[in-house]
Amino acid sequence: MLKLLLGYFFSIFGSLKAYRGFVLGSVKREFQAKYQNSLLGVVWVIANPLAMVVVYTVIFSEVMKAKLPGISGEFSYGIYICSGILAWGFFSEVILRSQNIFLDNANLLKKLSFPKICLPTIVLLVATTNFLIIFGIFTVFLIISGNFPGFVILYIVPILILQTLLSLGIGMTLGVLNVFFRDVGQFFGIFMQFWFWLTPIVYPREIVPQKAQFLLDLNPMSSIIEAYHNILVFGKAPQIDSLAYTTIMALLFLGVGLYLFRSKSPEMVDEI
Repeated sequence: MLKLLLGYFFSIFGSLKAYRGFVLGSVKREFQAKYQNSLLGVVWVIANPLAMVVVYTVIFSEVMKAKLPGISGEFSYGIYICSGILAWGFFSEVILRSQNIFLDNANLLKKLSFPKICLPTIVLLVATTNFLIIFGIFTVFLIISGNFPGFVILYIVPILILQTLLSLGIGMTLGVLNVFFRDVGQFFGIFMQFWFWLTPIVYPREIVPQKAQFLLDLNPMSSIIEAYHNILVFGKAPQIDSLAYTTIMALLFLGVGLYLFRSKSPEMVDEI
C-alpha cells in the first residue's frame, strides 16, 4: 500500500513539474483578477491582513482588557486569538475551496487537457501565499510590540507542513466526493462552523469541562492550534507527542484523498 502511494506521489510530482507553468500562471492570474479593478491594487494584499491583526490584537487586548489564565503580557489575548485565527484561516480556505474546485472549473476540465491534480495544487499555493503574507505582517507586529518568541518560531515550519497535509487530504477527499454527491459540499460548509467552535481557537482547553475534553482530543486541529499558541503566545516548543494523532489523521485523509482521486478521476468530467 505504502509503495503504491509513493509511486502515485512521484507520478503526481512529475505531472505538476511538467505543468508548472500552467499552475504558477493560474496562481498569478487569480491574484491579478482579485485586485486589478481596484484603485490601490496590490496594496489591499497588505491592508486586509494588517486590519485583521490590528483588530484582534488591539481591540481584544486593549479595549476589552481580556487576559488569558497564566499569562499577563500586553496584547496577550489578541495574539492568542490572532495566531489561532491565522492557522484556522489557512486550514478552512484550503478545504472550502478544494471541495468545489472541480465543479467550479467544469468548463476548464471539459475544454482543456491537463492533469486534474493541478487544480487542488493551485488552491493550496494561493492559500499558502495568503497565509505567508498575513503571517509576515503578524510577525512584524510581534517584533514591534516586543512579543516575538525568538528562534522557537521556527517550529512553525513543521507544524505548517502537517497542517497542509491534513487540509489537503480532507480537501481532496471532499472535492472528489462533491462531484458525485453534491450534498457533501453543502453539509461540510455548515460543519466547518461547528468545527471552528470545537477547536480551542478563541478559548483555552482549560475552560472546557473535563467530561467534554474528549471532543478536543478527537479533533485533529486541536493539537495544531495549541502548537501555534505554544509557539507564538507562550514562546515554547510544541509537544511532539500531542501531534501523533493529528499526523495519523493527516496521512489517513491524504491516502483516502489520493485513492479517490486516482480511482474516480476518469469519471469526474462526465459527472460535472
